[in-house]
Amino acid sequence: MGYKENYESWLNNPYFDEDTRNELKGIAGNEKEIEDRFYMDLEFGTAGLRGVIGAGTNRMNIYTVRKATQGLANYIASVNGQDRGVAIAYDSRRMSPEFADEAALCLAANGIKAYVFESLRPTPELSYAVRKLGCIAGINVTASHNPPEYNGYKVYWEDGAQITPPHDTGIMDEVKKVTDYAAVKTMALEEAKAAGLYQTIGADIDDAYIAELKKLVLHQDCIDKVGAELKIVYTPLHGTGNIPVRRVLSELGFKNVYVVPEQELPDGNFPTVSYPNPESAEAFELGLALGRKVDADLILATDPDADRLGVYVKDSKTGEYHSLTGNMSGCLIGDYVIGQRKELFGLPKDGAFIRSIVSTNMADAIAEYYGIQLVEVLTGFKFIGQKMLEFEKTGNGTYLFGMEESYGCLTGTYARDKDAVVASMTLCEAAAYYKTKNMTLWDAMLAMYEKYGYYKDDVTSITLKGIEGLAKIQEIMNTLRDNAPVEIGGYQVTAVRDYKKDTITDTATGAVRPTGLPSSNVLYYEMTDGAWVCVRPSGTEPKVKFYLGVKGDSLEDADKKSKDLSEAVHAMIDKML
Repeated sequence: MGYKENYESWLNNPYFDEDTRNELKGIAGNEKEIEDRFYMDLEFGTAGLRGVIGAGTNRMNIYTVRKATQGLANYIASVNGQDRGVAIAYDSRRMSPEFADEAALCLAANGIKAYVFESLRPTPELSYAVRKLGCIAGINVTASHNPPEYNGYKVYWEDGAQITPPHDTGIMDEVKKVTDYAAVKTMALEEAKAAGLYQTIGADIDDAYIAELKKLVLHQDCIDKVGAELKIVYTPLHGTGNIPVRRVLSELGFKNVYVVPEQELPDGNFPTVSYPNPESAEAFELGLALGRKVDADLILATDPDADRLGVYVKDSKTGEYHSLTGNMSGCLIGDYVIGQRKELFGLPKDGAFIRSIVSTNMADAIAEYYGIQLVEVLTGFKFIGQKMLEFEKTGNGTYLFGMEESYGCLTGTYARDKDAVVASMTLCEAAAYYKTKNMTLWDAMLAMYEKYGYYKDDVTSITLKGIEGLAKIQEIMNTLRDNAPVEIGGYQVTAVRDYKKDTITDTATGAVRPTGLPSSNVLYYEMTDGAWVCVRPSGTEPKVKFYLGVKGDSLEDADKKSKDLSEAVHAMIDKML
């Protein structure tokens, strides 16, 4: 059916509730809006669903959630996993509790038990719960750091990581097979509970999760010594981090944790920010104001599902607060954890630092310094989780730390997704450790630059919405793939990695070798002087993302090189628009 026929079907079919039909009546005559809502089914991608909340096949609503869950249930049955159950969590976004229950009741109607959190919980706790409960899969209802109009649906597999091959394509195929919304199974909540197919979970998982985090503390002695002196400002940005972050910091002995009051409580409208993303300077305006007021040592912000951490740290010499990018905070945490593990226990011979291909090359320098393996994976923390599982299955490789540039990292193996709760805890522990050495976190960051090199990394993006935008994104990727640049910003391209074709081409010799990673629509340009640029469509938003990295002789030199390269990248893309 075309989009008009789909619209008419939803408008007149009594299967869809009255509120849905009334919403659709309200757009009658708006051809562009009707087309956008119905020209396609909301795509179930390798991470699940993500889209604008509303009525229509290309929107997040109870019907698209049920359809996705029926496909998941069918796949679970195909691998005989229906007896193990599915854990379900959700965040503070609009419709999150409703979508979680719709998913649970669809699973229940298919004879699969759902373990549903009693209230909102962080993404990493869902990852932990899947493993703790021995579930075959997990569902997290969240759109992470997207704008307020979005929601989403992430699927996890039994290892606690988001789905990877072959399960991702297997589930996607089953979802595509579900074409009749009215044929999707569901049942009443009370019936599901009575049948033992809907179980509420909460404190039992919370306590076990927090206990796992506290096992990772390396220097409780430093926290005991100076934890009461450190001043920490924290904002959950209206999301899920408020209770677990405050709880773990309190239990460890951090006495001065100031929560931004305007952003403390869950609110899916995110009234204090247009974009609840700790990568955004706007998200820190209230936190910085409170930080200056109380003279905080560090300021922390977690995104709505608490898997990403943003950080500002104080320079005691100038009184200025410096923003740490995800690359900076990831390396600061990673260097602390790996360095202190080496000092306290020694490092395993097969120890590994895992990073995504778009993350900083400073990670490589850290790994080289400690004599451990540096492992590159595709963008998406699920690939770090996949590598962790490989280590476990083969017995080759010991996970020490994993990070990606998008403000996400993981210390420990209790979960298989990035965790802003443990990142907050570990960064505060590191602050206590460095304080006993008469250093701030900013001092520690500067010491890392001196030790490993002045790496500067950045990411920029171009948003292209709608059908036309989707086509333009593909056109940009095709153009860059077919006509690779020979230089960008004065840096000569020395090698082109095409992860879709699984090729790395040496531009001087023409020699080609495989990337060794799964197929992905990503292009990466290695350049002279250690510079690089990577291009990929966002998997969650209508954007093309451009990652870049340089290495300078000083902070000022690296900043200038990064700015110049970013401008060159934009100039290159402007010619394509």
